[in-house]
Order: sequence, then C-alpha cells, then structure tokens
Amino acid sequence: MESGDFFLGVERSVTGRRWFSRDLDERTALALTQRLDEPEIVGRILAARGVGLDDVDTFLDPSLRRLLPDPSHLKGMEAATKRLARAVMQGEKVAVFGDYDVDGATSSALLARYVRAVGGVAAIYIPDRIDEGYGPNADAMLGLGREGASVIVTVDCGTTAFEPLKAAAGAGIDVIVADHHEAEAELPPAVAVVNPNRLDEESPHSHMAAVGVTFLLVVGLNRALREAGWFAGRAEPDLRQWLDLVALGTVCDVVPLVGVNRALVSRGLSVMAARGNAGLRALADVAGIDEPPGAYHAGYMLGPRINAGGRIGRADLGARLLASDDEVEATEIAARLDGYNRERQATELSVLNAALDQIEKTGQDAPDTGVIFVAGEGWHPGVVGIVAGRLTDRFNRPACVAAINGERATGSGRSIAGVDLGAAVIAARQSGLLLKGGGHVMAAGFAAQTDGLQAFGEFLNTRLKAEIAEASQFRGLKMDGALSLGAATRDLVGVIGKIAPFGTKNPEPRFAIPDVRVSWSKVVGANHVSCTLSGADGTRLKAIAFRAMDSELGPALLNGDGAPLHIAGKLRINSWRGTESVQMFIDDAAPAW
Repeated sequence: MESGDFFLGVERSVTGRRWFSRDLDERTALALTQRLDEPEIVGRILAARGVGLDDVDTFLDPSLRRLLPDPSHLKGMEAATKRLARAVMQGEKVAVFGDYDVDGATSSALLARYVRAVGGVAAIYIPDRIDEGYGPNADAMLGLGREGASVIVTVDCGTTAFEPLKAAAGAGIDVIVADHHEAEAELPPAVAVVNPNRLDEESPHSHMAAVGVTFLLVVGLNRALREAGWFAGRAEPDLRQWLDLVALGTVCDVVPLVGVNRALVSRGLSVMAARGNAGLRALADVAGIDEPPGAYHAGYMLGPRINAGGRIGRADLGARLLASDDEVEATEIAARLDGYNRERQATELSVLNAALDQIEKTGQDAPDTGVIFVAGEGWHPGVVGIVAGRLTDRFNRPACVAAINGERATGSGRSIAGVDLGAAVIAARQSGLLLKGGGHVMAAGFAAQTDGLQAFGEFLNTRLKAEIAEASQFRGLKMDGALSLGAATRDLVGVIGKIAPFGTKNPEPRFAIPDVRVSWSKVVGANHVSCTLSGADGTRLKAIAFRAMDSELGPALLNGDGAPLHIAGKLRINSWRGTESVQMFIDDAAPAW
C-alpha cells in the first residue's frame, strides 16, 4: 500500500496501527443526507455502516413491533413453551441454570422474574467459574433435581453439554436449552434446544445474545399461557418492563447491534433510564451513573461490576442482584460487586504484566507470529478472558490466556475480525486436544491438560495462520472523517447521537483531528491520561485516553513537547457536577509530519 491509501497518510501510529477511511458508497451517503435533511456527516456515517434508503427509517427508529420475530420460528420453541407452561400451571419448580457472565445473569434473572410474575416457582443456579467451570455439570443438575426442580432451563449454555444433560434425563428431569453458542451436528438430550445457531436452524437471527433468545422464550411462554386461559383470573404482565435486562445482556455480549438486537437495546435503554429494576438502580448508583444510560454505561460501567462476581467473588451475585426487588438486598449486593470489581482490576493488572513478560521472553511480540498463547501457574482464571482481550487490543492478533492449576488449565481467547477462534477451539476439542471448549467467532473458552497446552497452541496457529495473514492486511483504525477542533461541538455530538446505540456492526463514529498540540496532560487513575488539545487558532478541547499508559499512546501524550499530532477518537458529552462539555475519548495518535 502507498501512503496515500492511509487516512491522513498514517501508515504507523504511535501504537503501531494504520489508519483507514471507512468504506462507503458516496452516492448512498449523498442520498441519505438529502433524504434525512441532516448534516452530511450523518449520511456518511450511515452509509459506512451499510444503511441504505430502504432501511434507514427502520435503522433510526428500530421498532420492536416491526422487528421482533415470532418466537415460533425457532426450532424447539413450541416444545419448550408447552413444557414450561405446564410447569407454571401445575406449580412445578423451574430451575434456571445460567452462565456466570452478564448475558447469563440477565438471561437467568429475566426468565426467573417472568415465571414468578405469572405465579410459577423459579430458582436460579449459577455455577462457580473456578470449581465448576462453564456450563451444566452432572452434579449440579442432579442436585437441582433433588431440591425439587422437575424442569431445568439452561440459559447461555447447554448446547454442547451432552453428558450433564444425559444425567439429568436419566434422573427424570426435563431440560430445556435456551442458548446462542455454536452447535454441533448432534444435539444433547433435551425436551427442546432453542438456539438460532443450531446447524439445522434456518433463523435469520443467529446474531442474538442468549438474553435475546430467552426473551423470545418468554414471549412464546406468555402466549402459551394466554392460550391456556392462565390469565383469565390474573393480570398478564407487560413484558416490556424487563427489556432493561435484555439491553444489558445484549450490549455486554458484544453481539451485532443491528436488526432486532438494535431494537431490543434501544427500547431497553429507555426502560433502564426509568430505574425500575432495584438491582440495576443500586448498581448504577455505586457506578456513579447520573445521566440517562447508553450502551457505553451498560458495557463499561454496569457490565464489569456484574461480571466481577463471577470472576472474583460469588458467581450468582449478578443474577441475584438483577432478580431482586428488595432495596436493602440490592444495595448490599451492588456494594459487594463494586468491591469485587476493584479487586478484579488489581488482579487483572498483575496477570497482564506477567503475560506481557512471557510474550517478550518467548518472542511473541514480534510481528506476524500468529496466535498469542500464554499460560501461567497461579494466574486467576477469573480474569484470563479480560487479559486475552487486552493482548488482542495491544498486538492486533488473536490471543489465548490460560490459568494453570497443577495438571489442569482453563483459559479464554479473544480474536480479531476475520478470524473464527470459536470454530478453531471446537475443532481442537473434537480432535481430542481439549477437555472442554467452545465459543463464538470472536471469543472462546477452553479447559485442557497442562501438558497438552503446547499442542493446542500449535494447532491454533496451524489452523488460523491463513486467516490471520489475510486479516492482518486490514488491521488498523477506521475513521469516519476528519474534524477541526472548532467543529467538535455539542450540536455535532447531538446529531451523531441519533445513530446510537453503538456497538458491534454499528461502531461509535471515530474522527481524526489533524495537526493539534497537547498543551497540558497528566496521568489520572492507574493508567489513564487526561489532556487538553490545542489548535493553532487557540481553540481547545478536553480529552482523555483510557489505559493509555498500557501502550505507547500514554508517553506520546505526556512527552510530546508540543510537537503536532493527529489525534483519533470519539466525541462524547462529559457530565461533571451538573456541567456538560464536549470531550474527546482518544483511541490513538500519530505524528503530524
């Protein structure tokens, strides 16, 4: 590539990345601008996200009435809702077995809340990340049966849990799976497996989070109960009241925010703003959220605190918080989760530093060395996924991090666009290299014998080498345009906000501000940099770069000596003590020469 192929000519930024302009159809951008009667930047942003004249109205006004699919289109849904309706009406105990992440916690709380709201009996079980690992296990399933559960619904897990579900079936327990993880040709023994990613499924909604699938299950169950006359003598609940849970789980599971997902999140954030859920209200308070929540608040302020329970503390705390209507209990759990989150941050930093040392010693920091694979004795298994994500961000390559405990290791991996890590991990398990393994295109989890880790790492590199090489051609940051400091106004941020909620497949717009100087800067917190950007005309803009000290970005902002820089990032409104101002959230920087 020639330097002219790069945005502002940036072939290598201070963090080693290329800058590109987002691809878009210029005619579509112009047509959208004229149709919407909005500033040109809006049409360009929409066109760059694949939005056209035919679907722009639905994109900007994502109505659930139009976009929510009929639950019955999913295979297994009729059998699942029929069995659950019978359980509710006959007073059978329904146990909800969820994953320990935010998607699992929200799915569990949603289903349990609904069953209780319509007069049923529900209990939640979240396995311990360290002692039990991901997904159903036979001991837990049989234990739930002994405690009186005749029906177990696994949410955000269960699709590949063959032996545990076989054990449950043998004990006379009816199991229903509501999941979204990649499936195999064979399905586990269950009353129903509701999963848009079944290999025999033709649903166009394979991109839904588990909480979205669970919401469809609730919609279908509500319909089944209505048809059975269950609401003749009792109030039928308004299912929209639980969309705050659906929005939170969908955002935190990083699924594409398009179609029905966009509608669920858009409506769910409005419900969240009403602060009707006691647990979410308490969590927002400890997180210091004092404004209407957006996808950023859900993904970066609420989600990590819920996840902290599963990573560091008690795995069931997040689901308990979200399912609680007790103000005192909610306040107590939220405070505990906030404390666990601070502990998680310290543990994460320790493991990250150890991983970086290992990467340097093994030469994996060299370019084009394939999948980053690190493992350590005593590393906390609750933070390996986060550390893998940090390594992926830093090196722009898939990364797997394993915590070793004697002869066994558990780990997580994160990938980059264009590299299907989940399929590779499943293939490794099917080849006998792993004890457990599965995941998505962008993330995976695994368990292995410690002496088998090297073979697993070699398998991943062999399988993914071509995908990584192809994806590496397009590594870098994509820009939606260049702005002057003076153009970074509240009006512009307001216009951009019409395209929210932002997330996967609808990334928050990123702009480059060329040829500015850092006139003031300092480290805040452990590794963030707060600074002021100044233009030649005296215009100034406040900015912050999170985790900047983890890369070369921090030193570049602190020690620039007034040298001109191109700055790339997102524009947001910063609220502080009742005052609002535009602030840039810096992603990268490059010398302006």
